[in-house]
Amino acid sequence: MSLILTGCVRQLQGSGQQTTGGSLAVSPGAIAFGSVSVGKTASKSVSIVNSGTAPAQVSSVTVSGKAFSLSGTGDLPITLAAGGAYNLDVNFTPTGAGTATGKLVVGSSSASSGSVAVDLSGTGASSGSGSSSGTPALSGLSCAKVSLRGPATDQCGVTMDSAAGGGGVTVTLASNNSAVKVPASVTIAAGATNASFAASVDAVSTAQSALLTASADGASQSLNLELGATVGDLSASTTSVAFGNVNVNTAASQQVTLTASGNSPVAISSVGVAGSGFAVTGESTPQTLNPGQSMALTVQFDPGAAGAVSGKLTVVSDATNNGTITVALSGTGTILILPAVRSVTCASDAITGAATDACTVSLNGSAPTGGMTVSLQSSSPAVTVPASVQIAAGASSAGFTATAAAVTSAQTAALTATSGGSSTSLDLQLNAVVPTLKVSANSLSFGNVAVNSSSSHSVTLSSTGTTYVTVSSATLSGSGFSASGASFPLTLSPGQSATLTVQFEPTAAGASSGTLTLNSNSSTGTTTVIALSGTGISQLTGLGCASSSITGAGTDACTVTLSSPAGSGGITVSLASNNSAVTVPASVTVAGGATSASFTANIAAVSTSQTATLTAGAGNATESFGLQLGASGGLNLSATSLNFGNVILNSPTTQTVTLSTSSASPISVTAATVTGAGFSLAAGNVAVTLTASQGATFSVQFDPTALGASSGLLTIATSSLTNPTTIVSLNGTGVASAYQVNLAWNAPASSTDPVAGYNVYRSADGGATFQMLNSSPLTQTTYSDTSVEDGLSYDYDVTSVDASGVQSFPSNLLSLTIP
Repeated sequence: MSLILTGCVRQLQGSGQQTTGGSLAVSPGAIAFGSVSVGKTASKSVSIVNSGTAPAQVSSVTVSGKAFSLSGTGDLPITLAAGGAYNLDVNFTPTGAGTATGKLVVGSSSASSGSVAVDLSGTGASSGSGSSSGTPALSGLSCAKVSLRGPATDQCGVTMDSAAGGGGVTVTLASNNSAVKVPASVTIAAGATNASFAASVDAVSTAQSALLTASADGASQSLNLELGATVGDLSASTTSVAFGNVNVNTAASQQVTLTASGNSPVAISSVGVAGSGFAVTGESTPQTLNPGQSMALTVQFDPGAAGAVSGKLTVVSDATNNGTITVALSGTGTILILPAVRSVTCASDAITGAATDACTVSLNGSAPTGGMTVSLQSSSPAVTVPASVQIAAGASSAGFTATAAAVTSAQTAALTATSGGSSTSLDLQLNAVVPTLKVSANSLSFGNVAVNSSSSHSVTLSSTGTTYVTVSSATLSGSGFSASGASFPLTLSPGQSATLTVQFEPTAAGASSGTLTLNSNSSTGTTTVIALSGTGISQLTGLGCASSSITGAGTDACTVTLSSPAGSGGITVSLASNNSAVTVPASVTVAGGATSASFTANIAAVSTSQTATLTAGAGNATESFGLQLGASGGLNLSATSLNFGNVILNSPTTQTVTLSTSSASPISVTAATVTGAGFSLAAGNVAVTLTASQGATFSVQFDPTALGASSGLLTIATSSLTNPTTIVSLNGTGVASAYQVNLAWNAPASSTDPVAGYNVYRSADGGATFQMLNSSPLTQTTYSDTSVEDGLSYDYDVTSVDASGVQSFPSNLLSLTIP
């Protein structure tokens, strides 16, 4: 038969007994709409819940009473899973004044369900009452959840059928169950149609319901809340622990596990043990266990005398059904002649650094029934061992692990094993672990280095300690200094070394200083600083005069040239002439910031043609210039110097010079020689006679075999009494190709890390490997590659470099082929 309970959640279970399948319940169990103005509609939400453990089917939902209707029912039938819910709205639209009643009936075709009926009621208010007269009426009471398990808080609200007047509306609230607490009242503000309040739900030990009621101006609304039982249980893994025979003053241990179950945490307030010789560990209380969580207790029996002993372990908690758990304890103290501890041995008697050692304690006989506990101790805090080791019954040894920490000085740790009145020890040697970094030099002096050229020194980093040393970083400071040859972090094993190359490439004249700072874990100091120093000097690169051939007395304007601007103090260049007919100042000074200086060479008239060599010197660089001094009636040259420019390696080129005479008497050429790398006399008759109408032409060939500039001399010997030797200066540069690649790039538009320079890379194997072309970072955004070879293909990219030498990702790739 079916039961219908008024004012409660509607639930039906067939045949008058509890089923284990699906079961439908409707919340709220009764719906009272209160006073609603005639012609207006009030709605309330209804939830159909499957409170069983198997699916249940809702086959139909119907409503009786002409003022009542349904909305939101959707397509039926519908199957609800266990715990599932189906929601709809019931509407009340009175057509006349007076009380109206009806029923909501939920039908099910499931075997375990039948039908559930919910009473519906409401009052139609005519003019002069309810909202039809302009007075708002209470039309709804709802909560976010209608089924709860405490402790919890439910958010609820009341609703009016129209906006509250200027003074607002006070709605009184009540709960028929002390487990659910609501405020005495809630106020719907003026102009509002609803207000919220919180229902506080306490935990209950049995399932029950609570009816909430809201009232205002003669109208009331109610809502039924279902409260689920809160249960927390605690159980022990055993009800008794029997230790059997245990030797006097020898501890034996067993474990008891406590496990929480139910749907609520269990608070364990105390764990105690009674009985002589019994103890418990792992019992940190108070402690709370969540459902499914466990706590392990170690119960120990260490009899102080022979004989049987009993006791108990008592656990007190707030568990719902098992607040106090008792575990019986028993054991018998026995007196046996125990074997003595014979030895302690370890796999390694000496340990370096942090490590573990497998050790063994041995007896001179077999352990008795119940086993035997041997206490362990270490004399050094650097070595830890267990407090004890258990030797099983019938066994004569057991293993344990000694854990050693790294020590900075050599020392000994004594491991001692004790049982009863016997003990033995082992000395474990701990070797010192010392990471030590040694550098081959504390300072590097580069001396004088020409501007835009480089000089390198090496510094060796060595690990001289007893363990690995790690150099985490190397940082450079100072203009012009850079380092290569090692990457960081760098780890060196004992005895291992690495070489770091430090380079000084000054970009301006003057002294520079810097430091190379190494950060490591060295025992001698975590920071190692190497001082760097060097001086950039301007290099003398040229000496020249306006005229290389002068006849008679006169002056010649000459110039010395440097590779870069002189420093602030200027550079003094010494001058000399090897011919007394030509005089020059003893020196000339290139002013600070200048790259050249001029001086005057004074020439006296000579009676015979001759040569004067001017020499300029600064530092370790010298330059020379040949000055031809002519006499009346002497020899004449078509050119006093031949400049071949850039010439491809092994691709000879030829230039000519003609020697003639203005003398009325013939002059014989007796010899012609060429000096200088790559220069040779290609053609020229060395046995020729010069007349006023006939000269001699000499062809000089330049065939460089190496890259770079070359210079030489063509020396012609004649029978002239006034000018027996004539000299022609030779110059040329060997290059790999007749072409050069000119690169240009844009500086980064924005960078959080300032750019200090650029590196240019070239690949001649299709991008497999790249070579840096510049010896130090470039400050300009252009570069000319003059070392390309004809017919080859090249790839180029550029990286930016910051002040610490850290490079950016490469630029886009430029590919080209040399014709």
